[in-house]
This record gives sequence, structure tokens and C-alpha cells, in this order.
Amino acid sequence: MNTTAPERLRSSPLLTDLYQLTMAHGYWKTGAHNKDAVFHLFFRHNPFKGGYTVAAGLADAVAWLRELHFNSDEIAYLATLKGNDGAPLFSSGFLEYLRGFEFTCDVDAIPEGTVVFPNEPLLRVRGPIIQGQLVETALLNTINFQTLVATKAARICHITRDEPVLEFGLRRAQGVDGALAASRAAYIGGCASTSNVLAGQLFGIPVSGTHAHSWVMSFDSEPEAFQAYAEAMPNNCVFLVDTYDSLEGVRRAVESGKWLRARGHKMAGIRLDSGDLAYLSIEARKILDEAGFADTAIFASNDLDEHIISSLKQQGARIAFWGVGTKLVTAYDQPALGGVYKLAALRNGDGAWDHKIKLSEQTIKITNPGIQQVRRFTLDGEYVGDMIYNEDGPPIDDANRTIYDAVNFIRFKPIPPNATTEDLLVPVFRNGKLVLEMPTLEEIRARRRAQLAALHEGSKRLLNPHEYPVGLERSLLDMKTALIMKARG
Repeated sequence: MNTTAPERLRSSPLLTDLYQLTMAHGYWKTGAHNKDAVFHLFFRHNPFKGGYTVAAGLADAVAWLRELHFNSDEIAYLATLKGNDGAPLFSSGFLEYLRGFEFTCDVDAIPEGTVVFPNEPLLRVRGPIIQGQLVETALLNTINFQTLVATKAARICHITRDEPVLEFGLRRAQGVDGALAASRAAYIGGCASTSNVLAGQLFGIPVSGTHAHSWVMSFDSEPEAFQAYAEAMPNNCVFLVDTYDSLEGVRRAVESGKWLRARGHKMAGIRLDSGDLAYLSIEARKILDEAGFADTAIFASNDLDEHIISSLKQQGARIAFWGVGTKLVTAYDQPALGGVYKLAALRNGDGAWDHKIKLSEQTIKITNPGIQQVRRFTLDGEYVGDMIYNEDGPPIDDANRTIYDAVNFIRFKPIPPNATTEDLLVPVFRNGKLVLEMPTLEEIRARRRAQLAALHEGSKRLLNPHEYPVGLERSLLDMKTALIMKARG
């Protein structure tokens, strides 16, 4: 019987894949569980065929790590699991170890709202290998999804420019947790508000919404429906005009707008949810302007994304607010980021680090070794390149800032010597204790704005974006090459 309290579901260490626990058992049984290890969480491709990614999800990852322990119900459940011989899957000694489990790792991460790129570690975990292994799945689950949605939102908001994007995706989101995480990530990515009232309460996100087609259909006529809504909610009047005939609906909304104006209120807008949005918005704007409602905004929805919005703007659509739902919160055209979590270093018996590398027939899947940090270079207010370097390696020579492509070693880029630098991974946990002062959601949004403003416009375009330069520091490249040759020798 499930005795887990609902509030425990999002913080349980059982939010993991079984193989994390079987490996943990193996580490414990062989006595290797306390070996010092370094893991990195990263992704291999920018989503949506884009030129950048927006990091998100760290706050939820931090909240999960702070609560990381096994309670009695969870230990009892693990004791019921059987191997293929019918015997208990986990030994009683290992379960007792889990009962006293305490997270003591160091964690460094790139702050939420930062623009990031393939192969850069978004998060680094250093500590006992058993602990680093047990946190893998939950960290990927949290950071992968929110990073994906924040990036989608940023792409959409970049296309609308100064026109607000309203996140309307709750009803199409992937369950309760998916909906809340998506609303938060969309706000990080630039959305102005959400329809999700619970997200508004939990995260302080502005909420927006007016009425649906069912309101109009519940009355004998559209004018009656608009008038009733104006009387009931005079300070929230955005009329949905496409229930029957969109342009006739606009004319009827104008009549209710006149009633509102006479009583000191304002018709804030009309919303189009179907049809040829470019044509209808242009014609609706004419009707509103001619009736003296130049300050009444046109809202639009209907399965919008950055590509449709770009097309509508090219057609001269007169839309001021964009309601985006399904294709944002489900990351419709790419349902997963594809982030991975890999071992990169293991301390040996002499106290030195043995750097680790995973090989593959696919060059893109060959990992980078070492204790990685990302150094960003900025020149005249614009980002010019990122260097992945090994903190356990030799100091970076500022006179030789060349970065080398992690996949194609013959591609490289010299960094100007007068470029300023910033190391992106910052301390989050030390010895299992939170040391980072967590930023507010508004501070995260401000960081995203500043980051995108410093990114070259070519990297932000939808089609064939410019590839932002990211590469390895020379000594890390040499170490990676030597490890590949040794493994294949």
C-alpha cells in the first residue's frame, strides 16, 4: 500500500531509475562507495535547431537535494524488491546504509537564466561516487525539462520583441508537475504572465485570463454575453470574438466597450482564437480604430509558436499580445533536451585525480574529461566565445586564449587578449550545505535578458543560426586526445 505523503513525492530519493540504486549497491558492496568522483550534467545539441539554450531548473534541483534522505517507507519498499532468482535485490546492510544516507557533495552550477551551449557543464557534482550516482536521474529530470521550456519561451519572446507573450498551456501540459515547471520556466524565458493560477501563487508570476467560448455560448446571443461579462467583470474585459463570426464579434465588442467607457472603465482588448489571424487582426484593428478604440489591444491565440508568429508579423498582423500554450509547455517540436550526466574524474589511492572519458563510435558522444569549468569571454559588451577548461590542470595562459572545438579538433578560435572573462559555474553546495543565495525569479529573468542582449543577433535567428564558439582549452584538449589514444591503443 502506498503510504507516501503527496508532499514527499517531489522530494523522494526514489525519484530515480532503478539502475542508480543497483550501481549504488555495487559501489557499497565493493567498498568503493566513498571514492571521490566528479560528474557533469550537459547536453550535446541546442534544442529546436537553435543557436543557444537558456539554463533553468536549478532552484528545483536545489530544493530536491536539500531534502535528500531515505525515510522508513522508502526503505521498506526497497526491501520488497527481488532479483531474478527471487532473493532480495538489495542486502539488508545496504538498506541500513541508505537509512543513514546524508548528502555531502560539492555542487557547482551555471545560474538559471544564463545562455549556455552544447558540451558545457550546466552542473558539476563532486563527492563520494555513490552520492553522485544517486542524484543523476532527478537532476536530469528537473534541469532538462525546464531548460527546454525556458529556451522555447525565449525564442518565442525574441520574435515578438516588445509584444508580451502570455503562457496559456496548463490544460495541455504534461500533468501537474509538468504544468507548474513549464509555467516557471516559461516565465524565466520571457513570458509576461501565465493562465496557471497555482503557478501564480507559488512563484509570484502574474496571471492573466478572461473568458472562453462557453461563456458566449451560454447566452442567447453574443451581444448579451459580452454585455453580461462587462457588467460582471468591468476591470477584466478582453472579449473573445470568434465564437460565431470574428469581425462581427469585434463590432459587438465595440458596443460593450462603449458601455464600459461611459462608466469609467476600459475595454482592454479583443481576442482572436481561430481563422486567418493576419487578415482578421488587420481588419479588427480598422474596426476598433474607426470606433475610437485605438487603445484596445488585439490578443491572439491558436497553437502559436515562434515560426507562426514570425510569419504573422511578416504578413503585417496587428497583434499586440500573444497567447501561447501547447507548443510552448510541451516543447512541441522537440519533446526532450537530451541532457546527459557523465563521470569525468575519480580520485585514486594516491590522492590524485584519474581523469575519465567515455568513447563512442559517434564522435559527438565522446565525453570531455577533467573537473570542468566554463570561462566566458566578452568584448565590447558582446560574448565572443566560451572555453571549457580543467580546474585540475595548469593555469590558463591569458596570452594564449585559443579555444578548440571539442568534436572537430582542427577547428579553433583565438580569443582577443583584451576580452574580459567570467567563470560560469558557481558554488551551490559545499559538503552538502547550501552556500548560494538563491536569486528571485525576477532576478533570474533579468539575467536572461542581459545574457541574450550580449549574444550576437546571428545566434538568435530562427533559421540557420550562427554557431556560437565553444571549445576546449589547449591542455584539456591534449589530455582528452591522450586518453582517447590510450583507450584505443
